[in-house]
Amino acid sequence: MAEFVEIAPDVWRLSLAPRGSVNVYLLGGVLVDTGGRTQVHKLLAALAGRRVVAHAITHAHFDHQGGSHVICERLDIPLWCGADDREAMETGAFERVMPRPASRLAQLQKWLCGPPHPVSRALHDWDVVGGGFVALETPGHTPGHIAFWRESDRVLVLGDAAMNCNPMTLRRRLREPFPWATHDPVQARASLRRLAALAPEIVCFGHGEPIPGPERFLPFVQGLSSR
Repeated sequence: MAEFVEIAPDVWRLSLAPRGSVNVYLLGGVLVDTGGRTQVHKLLAALAGRRVVAHAITHAHFDHQGGSHVICERLDIPLWCGADDREAMETGAFERVMPRPASRLAQLQKWLCGPPHPVSRALHDWDVVGGGFVALETPGHTPGHIAFWRESDRVLVLGDAAMNCNPMTLRRRLREPFPWATHDPVQARASLRRLAALAPEIVCFGHGEPIPGPERFLPFVQGLSSR
């Protein structure tokens, strides 16, 4: 059975797919992301006996919110998300967080997503969440994409602001999120630069293994073009 692994004090990671290609996190008692719909039973099994007081998503894509409704219902906990992804999460209009809402890809995203669910709290910059973390608004990949930052030991959980694994091929390398799934690539790159400016010591991804920040993450972001 997949199990949570502590990667920093009160920061736990669970990999729901091979080679760390889909990750969820526990920040104190706050569960960040759920993976896809088909992975929710594995997640529930791993959460058994753990204290979970709330669930937050980094963004409203199917591989991050697919189990959100089930998790919130089963554990009787509130759902939090970025303010600009709230409408999609509550109404099921998940195609609206994609770059071309009328495209077949956007319709596929909507079909793959889990059910909508009421959002109890819309997260904004510097809102305090679990385990000493604050929310940071990092729009671009979706309009309401958020990351989580803990200043005390410089731990960053950044969702899909960047990836350390291609979840389709399982190839491990630092990369930007897929452009065909990114609502505003220019804004997404600006958000990534904002995160790099924090000089994180540990960077945790929705896709891929965590890495020490200074050695790889900062040069990667600094090497991006300034479009």
